[in-house]
Amino acid sequence: MSEASNSGAPLPEKYGEVVTRLEEVVKKLEGGDLPLEESLRAFEEGIRLVRRGEQLLNAAEKRIEQLLVEGGEERVVPLQKPPAGRPSGPSAPNAPGESEDDDIPF
Repeated sequence: MSEASNSGAPLPEKYGEVVTRLEEVVKKLEGGDLPLEESLRAFEEGIRLVRRGEQLLNAAEKRIEQLLVEGGEERVVPLQKPPAGRPSGPSAPNAPGESEDDDIPF
């Protein structure tokens, strides 16, 4: 584990662990049973987890770009990112009661 958060808990090293922990934090916050101070701590942890996830994704993107080689010469091809607000991959209709704004980009 790397970077310790303000709460003393180290941030996950693997993207899947970041997502799992972030899901746990979101469930706690959505429960609405937390006192204000604990809600703020959970929110801060969530922000740190989102930033860690972004770091891990950026590092993976750089590794992929470095691995793309064409004709013996390195050729950097940036990954295509979906337009803002649109998920990547095949387009599927939203579930009933779910709007596009409910999509989480990770």
